[in-house]
Amino acid sequence: MAHRLGSIVQALGGELHGDAARPIAEIAPLESAGPEAISFLSNPKYQQQLFASKAGCVIVGAAVREAAVARGDCIVTDDPYLYFARLTQWWKKHESPGDAPPVHPSAVVHPDAVIDPTARIGPLCVVERGARIGAGTLLHSRIHVGERCTIGDRCIVHPGVVIGADGFGFAPHGGEWVKIEQLGAVVIGNDVEIGANTCIDRGALADTVIEDGVKLDNLIQVGHNVRIGKHTVVAGCVGISGSSRIGAHCMIGGGVGIAGHLTICDHVTVAGFSLVSGSIQKPGHYAGAFPIDDNANWLKNAAALRQLSGLRDRVKALEKKT
Repeated sequence: MAHRLGSIVQALGGELHGDAARPIAEIAPLESAGPEAISFLSNPKYQQQLFASKAGCVIVGAAVREAAVARGDCIVTDDPYLYFARLTQWWKKHESPGDAPPVHPSAVVHPDAVIDPTARIGPLCVVERGARIGAGTLLHSRIHVGERCTIGDRCIVHPGVVIGADGFGFAPHGGEWVKIEQLGAVVIGNDVEIGANTCIDRGALADTVIEDGVKLDNLIQVGHNVRIGKHTVVAGCVGISGSSRIGAHCMIGGGVGIAGHLTICDHVTVAGFSLVSGSIQKPGHYAGAFPIDDNANWLKNAAALRQLSGLRDRVKALEKKT
């Protein structure tokens, strides 16, 4: 189904240069877009791609307005990437069928759960006793929402997510492990998105909390009593150990490991595959991973690393003598 270019601008704004009646049948990358596709250029340094593209219309910033107008139809906006994001939302809203039932027949919803009438519960979901699902929230398929867990408004939860499984808590006794019942819940704020097969454990006593606007990628483990601040984004395969607190507006790269009972302040970026073993009290960009190397070199370096503590003591002793 094609949309008129003018309809897009009418809905999303922007400065249109070109034919408002042009049909747009798809959103596509610059390099593969055809005459009935709309694309975008967010970084002016890739301007050469603009000239090579066959896209019917390109979303651009003011810095390349002249070149884009010379090439053909375009929409000029302050932030092309943000405009592209809004366009994908508008497109999906117009392309998706609207006749799906609010709760899929195969879903299991406890009578004591509270589901907002505007929420959508997909196939094979389980919503347990006392759980609450807010307005406009979408649970895709095969999602488990445990007892007394709360999901706020306008959230998106992707397939396979488990919210409110027991946290990992055991007390040692005579060489065995005695289970600590997890009596807290999970509280998820508004406008949160949770990627496929991510697990968020319920708290031991207090709740695990995911604040408004947080975006979690696929295959993330959030341990019990963790708190993640507003508008923080976490990439795939991150593990967050129990009782850690991550501030607002943080960016956690893929594969990061975060130890338990630590604090990361607001506005921290952690590079992918880093290990956060202590609290971070100052905003900034942090990284910590030993580079990959030939196995023989790695073994030599690992052996040297074991000697660092002794070397440090020897240096301190020499400093005292001088």
